[in-house]
Amino acid sequence: MSDQTIPAGGSATSLDLEAIMVAGWAVPESFATEEFRRAEAFWRKRRAEDERLLRVRTKAARLVESWTGHTPRDVGSFGIQLNLETSDLDLGIGYPVAGREELMAALAPHAAFKGERYTRFTTTRLVFSFEVDGVEIDLSALTEEDFVVACRMLDEIDTGMSREERIAHTWVKHLLRATGRTQEYAAWKLATYSRYCPEFNWVPISEPA
Repeated sequence: MSDQTIPAGGSATSLDLEAIMVAGWAVPESFATEEFRRAEAFWRKRRAEDERLLRVRTKAARLVESWTGHTPRDVGSFGIQLNLETSDLDLGIGYPVAGREELMAALAPHAAFKGERYTRFTTTRLVFSFEVDGVEIDLSALTEEDFVVACRMLDEIDTGMSREERIAHTWVKHLLRATGRTQEYAAWKLATYSRYCPEFNWVPISEPA
């Protein structure tokens, strides 16, 4: 049965969102022609913001490098072209676990500490937040080994995920958020990472209603 939810824009979707969530992946070929056309238009609108967000990301990355001495990488949805208009930017660095107190002190004047979160079942990352030109930047300090794995994963997504798959994934993400399905939205944001990097402990973080 189709899930006739109402996305922003006011028209129903023919997609069965429950089935897609169970499958853990959005298959572009399963989209009706008109549905995919709407999904592509939405995705292309996001890409119109790429130039501005690239400038913000470059500025944020330079700040992080100046504060920490480590070059960050985009580890979020923007870097793999799955972002919504509400998405923040996510940067990651590899940092020695033994130096985390030093890192906390270095970032304290510049970024708010959001907490420590699991990356694998036995390793954690520190998460910080700051703002650049009105855009929220989340910075994750992973273990050096986990950062290498994350970079490998992102490279594989970059080469392995088709444009059509990115469009389909982003559209489902939009539909879930637009209809207030916050828990499913939080889980769906991790679907691509889980697919390409199952060794990490991908636990959804609750989204505000």
